Amino acid sequence: MNRKEFIEKLGVGAAFVLTSTCLGSCTRDRADPIKDLDFVIDLTLNKFLELNNFGSYIIEDQVVIARSITGEYLAATLICSHEQLSQITYSDIEGAWLCTAHGALFSEGGEGLNANGSKGLQIFNTEMNGDLLRVFS
Repeated sequence: MNRKEFIEKLGVGAAFVLTSTCLGSCTRDRADPIKDLDFVIDLTLNKFLELNNFGSYIIEDQVVIARSITGEYLAATLICSHEQLSQITYSDIEGAWLCTAHGALFSEGGEGLNANGSKGLQIFNTEMNGDLLRVFS
């Protein structure tokens, strides 16, 4: 039995109930902002060496940590405000945060730069102490 035959046997009412339940469960809720973030990374460790390069980024604990094109350390949430997808990266071409899913673009300070980025992006503080980079809210 194919899908069409199955739906015809169930009837339109049952099909509506099944599809509306699925569609309702597939919506995304707005992510809650991270309030108590505070961790330190050692920039001498192999997994963080990429941050020696201007315009590069890494992902640690659901946070995108970048070295801006001017050499400043930046941090933002991995979750895009547009559709709550964990696809934020740092674009060394734009000098901005980018969601690779739908092209939402955010300034380094988190302000939306296009329609998909209009809700802004949660940004975290960074602080250097020798080779240790603290990321905190």
